[in-house]
Amino acid sequence: MKNLILYTCIILFHFFTIDSEAQLYAIKANRLIDGKSDSLHHDITIVIEDNKIKDSGKNIEIPANAKMIILADKTILPGLVDVHTHIMFDGSDDYGADIYKNSIPYRAIRAVFFVRKALWSGFTSMRDMCSEGTMYADVDIKKAIDKHIVPGPRLWVATRGLSIPGFYYPLGYSWDLDLPKGTQIVSGADECLRAVREQIANGADWIKVFADWDFHIDEDGGISGQTTFTEEELKVIVTEAHRLGHKVAAHAMSRDGIKAALIAGVNSIEHGAGFDEELIELAKANGVFWCPTLLPPEHMITQNESQFLTQILEIEHKALHTAYHKGLKIALGTDAGAYPWSVNQAKEFEFLVTKAGFSPMDAIKAGTSIAAELLDQSDKIGYLAPGMYADIIAVPGDPLKDISVLQDVMFVMKDGEIFRQDK
Repeated sequence: MKNLILYTCIILFHFFTIDSEAQLYAIKANRLIDGKSDSLHHDITIVIEDNKIKDSGKNIEIPANAKMIILADKTILPGLVDVHTHIMFDGSDDYGADIYKNSIPYRAIRAVFFVRKALWSGFTSMRDMCSEGTMYADVDIKKAIDKHIVPGPRLWVATRGLSIPGFYYPLGYSWDLDLPKGTQIVSGADECLRAVREQIANGADWIKVFADWDFHIDEDGGISGQTTFTEEELKVIVTEAHRLGHKVAAHAMSRDGIKAALIAGVNSIEHGAGFDEELIELAKANGVFWCPTLLPPEHMITQNESQFLTQILEIEHKALHTAYHKGLKIALGTDAGAYPWSVNQAKEFEFLVTKAGFSPMDAIKAGTSIAAELLDQSDKIGYLAPGMYADIIAVPGDPLKDISVLQDVMFVMKDGEIFRQDK
């Protein structure tokens, strides 16, 4: 028996120490975009030790025991950061069917597939913006990724989200059925306060609030809509979240919703099609980020022509172009999950360039260093430099000449671990 115990201890010791030596990689590539600077770097080598970048440059010393990765004629970039996703939804047309016909465990299992797909597409970090009726399952997915049980991006999760009765899906069901909604429904300042505390207690990194819902195009060409929470309720949500050290993201499509959210003190505006010059200036003065999500309406238009959606997009493209040139901080959000996960999230970069007039480099920054800044992670992700996490991707060609190559990721390293390396 003693020999069996001793033998078991030796096996376990070997198992837990076999990889105890630092893992060293040296990545060489023709081109490097670091996520912050405006210039493209050529013939760069990056040395990775364990999960961080140890050194980078043209003529750096490469450790003799480093494993070489040669990415000839490729461009390496920081891992992409998507600050608006929905991993618990599959982009289907029938939202009610997904909530009422599929169990939370099934939807969590399905989300494992979605986060793996996002990682394989080069997104090493994501902020998930509502668990869509699965309670705190997004916290569990995050935990499973952090514990290396399943592969996926680093996650910051908003759990259940907050709205008021009658202002979130599913809608249109019989009034005598007490059916759950895709978000937490609250009324009154006390319920708002309790919900914020409850969500944070159960693992929410961010609080997501729906500041408006229905919207329309006015005669002056602006977008107006129906706000949800009263000024007092919205202020309670934001104040309590901030008191507990958490940020608040506001879904706001109309100028009414955007204004209400900005006055309440939120940290980011999601979608934001109704931004006008006055609201852009207010957001900039308050240090608020805009997270436009162009991909869902663009995708919907390709599936079913809609004059209304086309007009909304034209208004948003113009506002986004103005905000970009006025220096408002714009972070890339794709709303993945609002459309099928078969659509590549990185197409959002293409729309920022072709529809909103971003330079390719600034579009890349929106999905790297600026997105990292929104997440308070500027010292860890979104930028390739010594001391940063080794989140590195590679694409063929030069994205500054053709931004669409970001949809052809062929190498993915997250936290110093290689998850994808196409031949």
